[in-house]
Amino acid sequence: MDLMICGMCGAQHDTRAIKSCKVCDDPRQYVPPEGQTWTTLREMQRSKKYQNLLVPDKYDSGVVSIYTTPQVAIGQRALLLCTEKGNLLWDCITYLDDDTVRAVNDLGGIAAIVISHPHYYSTALHWAAAFDCKVYLSAEDSDWIMRRGDAHVLWDGPRMDFLDGQFTAAKVGGHFPGSSVLLWKDRKKLFVADSITVIPSGVYHVNRPPNTASFTFMWSYPNMEAVLLKLTSKIPLPPEEVYQIWKSVEDLDFEDTHGAFITRDTRGESKQRMLDSAKLFIKFMGYIDHPIHKVTL
Repeated sequence: MDLMICGMCGAQHDTRAIKSCKVCDDPRQYVPPEGQTWTTLREMQRSKKYQNLLVPDKYDSGVVSIYTTPQVAIGQRALLLCTEKGNLLWDCITYLDDDTVRAVNDLGGIAAIVISHPHYYSTALHWAAAFDCKVYLSAEDSDWIMRRGDAHVLWDGPRMDFLDGQFTAAKVGGHFPGSSVLLWKDRKKLFVADSITVIPSGVYHVNRPPNTASFTFMWSYPNMEAVLLKLTSKIPLPPEEVYQIWKSVEDLDFEDTHGAFITRDTRGESKQRMLDSAKLFIKFMGYIDHPIHKVTL
C-alpha cells in the first residue's frame, strides 16, 4: 500500500523511495512540465478523492468498462468481460478500493487478468491479490515490470487462450515488442490498446466519407495527450510494422473493437475498417505500392 506510484503513468514500483520512473523516461511516454510526481495507493484511498465507475456497454452488458474519476495517470479503462465460465479483466487501472472489489465480485469476480502492454501494468498485483487470480504479461516486455510478484505469469509465443478457449490473446508488436490484443471469439469482439488505437473518427461508420480512418498505429501513443500541452509529438510506426500488426490479426474473426479509453469503440465491419485504416496509414506515408494495398477480405 505504501509502494510508490508514478503520477504520470500510474505504474507501481517496488520501492518506497524513488526519483525517476523508467516508464516515463522512455520516449514512448513523457514527464510533465512540473516534473515527476509520486503517490501511493494508501494516499489515494485516504484522500477520498477517487472513485471507480463500472459502466456496462450499452449494446452488450457482458462488457463492463472500469475507469477512475477524476482521471488518474493516463486515464485508460480496464474492461471486465463477463462469461458463465468466469470473468477476464483486459488491461488494468491504478486505483483500487473496497467498493470496487465488492462491485466486481457482484459481477462474478475475476478469473484472470491479461494486460496488453507495460503502460497499463499499474497496480495489477493488488488486483490479483484482491481477486485471487493471475496476471498475464508478455514475456517480451518483462524488463518493464516495475514491481514483480508471484501472481505474474509471463507468456511466450504468438498467442494464448484463456477461460477454456473463449478468449485468445494475440501479440501484434509495434508499440512494444509484446503488445497484444484480445479476441472474444463468441462475441466477435477484438479488444485493442496501444498497438492499434481507435481514433475519434472510428466511432461512427454511417455514410463515412472516403479516406476516413477508424484506427491508427503509433510507436508513441501517450504523447498524443502531450500534444495538447505542446510538449512533444506523436511518433509513428514504419509501414512494415503496421503491415505486421495487420498480419497478426488477419485471421481473427471480429466485428467490433473496444479501445483503451471510454467510448472508443467501433461497431460493425471493424476488421474491414482496420485494414482500410492500415492501407491509408501506409499510403499517406508515401508507400503507394506496398503489398498491403493488394490485401482484400
